[in-house]
Amino acid sequence: MGGVGAATAMALLGRARISELMLVNRNRARAKGVATDMRYGAPLSGPITIKDGDYADLAGAAAVIVTAGVNEKAGGATDRSDPAGRLRLLGPNSKVYEEIIPPVVAAAPQAVIVVATDPPDPLVEVARRLARHERVIGTGTYLDSLRFRVHLAQRLGVSAAAVDAYVVGEHGTSSVFLWSLVKVGGRSVEKIVAERGIPFDDFRQNVEREVRFANISIIEGIGASQYGIGIVSARLAEAIAADERAVFPVASHIAGFGVSLSLPSVLGQRGVLDVLTPDMSEEELRALEHSAERLRDALAKSRTGQ
Repeated sequence: MGGVGAATAMALLGRARISELMLVNRNRARAKGVATDMRYGAPLSGPITIKDGDYADLAGAAAVIVTAGVNEKAGGATDRSDPAGRLRLLGPNSKVYEEIIPPVVAAAPQAVIVVATDPPDPLVEVARRLARHERVIGTGTYLDSLRFRVHLAQRLGVSAAAVDAYVVGEHGTSSVFLWSLVKVGGRSVEKIVAERGIPFDDFRQNVEREVRFANISIIEGIGASQYGIGIVSARLAEAIAADERAVFPVASHIAGFGVSLSLPSVLGQRGVLDVLTPDMSEEELRALEHSAERLRDALAKSRTGQ
């Protein structure tokens, strides 16, 4: 029930598409305080029960969203020039997951585990190992893709809902922007930009810079990125609970890459049901393999304590 956990809980309450929300925190008093505070506003939302509890109270959960861990500011991952980025948090947050995942699985063996802690992609691998099952996903590049859509929409003067765009790979410095597939109203964004007399390379670089460092800009203002990822985590939990089979760019183990990374995936009550690999350009495919290599390397170094 830190910043991300509380933001996720609030988003779930506001959307009111689940029946019961159980809040668990190392300090039970904090979970109780958040649950109590939210409960007083719940009558203005839909029918949802909000409780605080311990691991055992997660029994029967459709999804368990894990938000605990060291954040970017506390973990020293806010330097724009640092190529490691969020991957600096893998070591300390792996230790946090070693404490959390086993009791979660003991209490809710059928639940899908949603990794919201940074860095989510390699932590999916950590959680898979600890959970000993494949119903583990990470928020991955879902938030990056939304940020991509928002920044494109702002520059093009359209609604973000009208922009079809994906970021794949790592939720971090090696993320891959699928420019070849970006469409607005069915039209290529490259053609739209060209028609407006804007140099595409400059447009592309500026948008990517804004998206890649959006988290740091947020941290500089409020200390932590929490509301966007909270909304994203809530949306994924809804899709799992309702077995929606909707498509999201989330992280799961991709056998072909030998690691967990984000690709558009069909999400339902058993987690990722199918992975829909996009038709990427050669440049994008090479960038995705580079992203996978970085993630594999980070995991290998984490295991050896480097």
